[in-house]
Amino acid sequence: MTDRIAKPFLKWAGGKTQLINHIEQALPKDISKNKFTYIEPFVGSGAVLFWMLNKFQNLQKAIINDINEDLINTYKIIAAKPKELISILEVLQSEFHALEGKDEAKKEYYYSKRELYNKRKEEPTGQAALFIFLNRTCFNGLYRVNRKNEFNVPIGSYKKPTICDKENILTVSKALQKVEILCGDFEETLKYADENTLFYFDPPYKPLSETSSFNSYSKDEFNDAEQIRLRDFCKKLDLLGHKWILSNSDVKGKDENDNFFDELYAAFHIQRVDARRIINAHPEKRGALKELLITNQVASQEYVRSI
Repeated sequence: MTDRIAKPFLKWAGGKTQLINHIEQALPKDISKNKFTYIEPFVGSGAVLFWMLNKFQNLQKAIINDINEDLINTYKIIAAKPKELISILEVLQSEFHALEGKDEAKKEYYYSKRELYNKRKEEPTGQAALFIFLNRTCFNGLYRVNRKNEFNVPIGSYKKPTICDKENILTVSKALQKVEILCGDFEETLKYADENTLFYFDPPYKPLSETSSFNSYSKDEFNDAEQIRLRDFCKKLDLLGHKWILSNSDVKGKDENDNFFDELYAAFHIQRVDARRIINAHPEKRGALKELLITNQVASQEYVRSI
């Protein structure tokens, strides 16, 4: 039996699975030659993290971080107590599946668990289980909170969704044994960098319109000032000799006169890549669009600067 490959344990708006090929092409040319440290300050669902762990045997250590305390708690529980988590998820899955076809009872069950989650009085393993349950059963796997840090996404329309993916949780737990898990501001990750470090940034994207913002990801908004602070951090990393790749929305695709990122990262390599908008309240607005990959390194030959 071959070893299973860890994959994201969450549905996630803006998950980077579809951009892996572009990210691979944007990697520094010598990435495979020496041992290196990988740092991801906005880890989200971890698609790039798990790909990196599987792809590069010379990845000596990985550090992940996120401002979302409930997300990071879930990573920590999967790393330390996967079997306890699985036992709770199996109960939630069994109870939820038993309500299939009973729409009102199903809604009542979902909203009772959402209310319990928002009280945040469960012990860490129970809270992690509720986090995964809501992610797997809410509308489009969206994570959104209000100013009070209350998760407020309505129930989704899935029939018998997979709430407990036992095999993947165990595989993810194994993969996380070589990962240091942090919760805080992205700038705090600098202290974990060494002489050969690669950063990958996947911050809350700058929204393409007022109604397309899915970045109410924590009670504090990641606004333009935060985008500028992140650019300043990237400049600092560049001066210190660290390699980095950053992804964000291509606001120019929505408004050709919007040069926000082109001006912000004018000193670096900007590439526009094809992506798909999977989550949108209006199905007809889901589909192809461009995203940005920005790096301070000259990467593989396939990488072409295009501004």
